[in-house]
Amino acid sequence: MSGPTYVMRAAGPTDIEGFKQLREIAGAGFTSLMLDDAAMAEKLALSERSFASSTETAGAERYFMTLEHIETGEIAGCCGVKATIGETPPFFNFRMITEAQSSAVVGKRFDMRVLIGVNDFTGCTEVGSLFVRPEHRAGGIGRALAQNRYVLMAAQPQRFRDRVVSELRGVVSEDGVSPFWEAVGRHFFHMDFAEADKLSATTDNQFILDLMPQHPVYVDLLPQDARDVIGKCHAAGEGAERLLQWEGFTFSNVIDIFDGGPLMSAPRDHIRTLRETKRVRLEAAQLGPNSKRALIATPRIQGYRCVSARASLANGVAQVDAATLAALKLENGAEALIWVDDAN
Repeated sequence: MSGPTYVMRAAGPTDIEGFKQLREIAGAGFTSLMLDDAAMAEKLALSERSFASSTETAGAERYFMTLEHIETGEIAGCCGVKATIGETPPFFNFRMITEAQSSAVVGKRFDMRVLIGVNDFTGCTEVGSLFVRPEHRAGGIGRALAQNRYVLMAAQPQRFRDRVVSELRGVVSEDGVSPFWEAVGRHFFHMDFAEADKLSATTDNQFILDLMPQHPVYVDLLPQDARDVIGKCHAAGEGAERLLQWEGFTFSNVIDIFDGGPLMSAPRDHIRTLRETKRVRLEAAQLGPNSKRALIATPRIQGYRCVSARASLANGVAQVDAATLAALKLENGAEALIWVDDAN
């Protein structure tokens, strides 16, 4: 049986050329990749420092991970975890509430949706930056990359906050036009969506605090095309949305202030993959037909590596093939983390 095809590992400065390629492919609205070369280099340097840190609490760490094709060394995708958000820079959203209107005089009652600027999720952990190059989107690798973020969190849960959120990219056309931005943001920020998106990725977001609406926005006053995309994710993100729901995330009636995409959230310890991840000892073996698909990772954040491979788990021991051990850079008998897909 062949070994793993990909390894998910900590990203660092040496990966910058691969991430420049991802930036070109990802397109408009993928904020975490919309960085100039200097900002990208700093992002990767911060990731390297975060993984190397010995902290035992959740702080300003940014764990950016790469999906590496083992045979070619090509960077095929990425994902990330921000240990804490909203402190620097601020984390702003619109909360969608329902306002009841009624009049006994005319005998009418109706509900109106209203958007209010909030930063309710300050101090949470955020998972995001999930992207796989189109030619590598097969064999469940996107799902494995997404789940790998929660295996990372299972390694040292104290380095992450009690609540985890995820922002999904909203509806943006191929030429970079966001109907929600055109109806709302442009009137307050007086710039194109792409410019605002880039500023959000590369600055401390003070401009959002300065310019965002200070009063409620009535949804019924917006054009129909803008109303239709509120809380909807980009077509390319629908798979990620389903994966978040499978993990236990729910829509929080909170949307992105730029493109109107949904924000999902879940208690950290309720996330399915994190709950089901176990610590085991690895044992090299020839795997039989009863082995199952699993995510197998190094047991600590420092030097973190994770692969999707076959394994047989029993009595705290996971049998894997030699190629899996090699991809993880672990010796026979080493401790590891494992999540087993009992349905596969």
